Amino acid sequence: MKTLSPLFLASACFALLASPLNAQESRPETPGADRNLSLKLEIERALAKGAEWLKKNQDTETGAWSDQTHPALTALPVMALVGDPNRDPSAPLPAEIEKAYNYIVGTQKADGGLYGKGLATYNTALSVTALTLSGKQEHLPVIAKARRLLVNQQQDFDKRGENDNLFDGGIGYGGSYAHSDLSNTHLALEALYYSKKALADTEFDETDEFDLDWEGAIEFVSRCQNTEETVKKLGDWAGLREEDRGGFVYFPGDTKSEEIELDGGRTALRSYGSMSYAGLLSFIYAEMSDDDPRVIAVRDWLSRNYTLKENPGMEAQGLFYYFHTMAKTLATSRTGKIELANGRKADWREELAVKLFDHQQADGSWINEDSSRWMEDDPALVTAYAMLALEHVYRML
Repeated sequence: MKTLSPLFLASACFALLASPLNAQESRPETPGADRNLSLKLEIERALAKGAEWLKKNQDTETGAWSDQTHPALTALPVMALVGDPNRDPSAPLPAEIEKAYNYIVGTQKADGGLYGKGLATYNTALSVTALTLSGKQEHLPVIAKARRLLVNQQQDFDKRGENDNLFDGGIGYGGSYAHSDLSNTHLALEALYYSKKALADTEFDETDEFDLDWEGAIEFVSRCQNTEETVKKLGDWAGLREEDRGGFVYFPGDTKSEEIELDGGRTALRSYGSMSYAGLLSFIYAEMSDDDPRVIAVRDWLSRNYTLKENPGMEAQGLFYYFHTMAKTLATSRTGKIELANGRKADWREELAVKLFDHQQADGSWINEDSSRWMEDDPALVTAYAMLALEHVYRML
């Protein structure tokens, strides 16, 4: 099988660390070389154990992990295995990865989506991102076709009318899930951003003729941010607490998240960690300036709410999704130490790595022992989240 050039592999395989947003930003502070080397060696050992667990628990017949109706649950372990620094990137892909890729490609539908039963956006977005890391030319037409599905998932209820629906511009799960949300939107933006790079200068590149309405997408993402402007759009019932300012919720007016009653009968929506990182990551994929007020506001909220004890605002729910999204965002934006309100400069890289070491099971896997919400009782999914987070840390050292 033909593979793409080493240059493409190098840029695609962890383009996740090369953000246009902060090209002008200074390189992160680093501790002493010995300390970095020691941490990298520990990460390599943890990743080797995690990779071994994944390989042992892959379905040997299909190449999938977990629920085979959801290729996203295979795409995440594939990304973790492809990005493992213990793997020689110049060597052919291991059989486990090849088999997993064959399974993902085999899920493609006539509409271009890579999914089984439902959740078309979630499954397609993660599958496309995984495929962009393969470096294989035979995956390019699969990626191009899947991009069409993701672009077509963008919602425009009011046809860009004067009184646009709050969910316009965003992307949801698809199917019976009737509205956009920030999680699916940021995963789709990620897949579209990297697949555009993978398809550039090939016969499958059609982004000049057919691409996402990026401006509309960022309008939707901005409506998920807790600001005065967003609150005004929600209606008279909505208010804003100072401690939520700049952070994000799952979708505009998300009354399923924690609500706080304010004086005067208004209700505030509590910002939370994983979605705030997803919001910042969406801004990064849209190549927004680092001095944009929305970027400054979410960075400020994330600094004020920095913690590894929980997913801020959600406690243990989605904890490993939070760790993964946090590491991906901070590494992609080349963020060094984070200055906290008390003046301490938190080295998120070392602190997150140590936290993940502490959570690793004896068999090499990870699992959320305190919450099963969002499938975090699935060790293959959680192991992939943890490995990907460690890989982002590793490449920042």
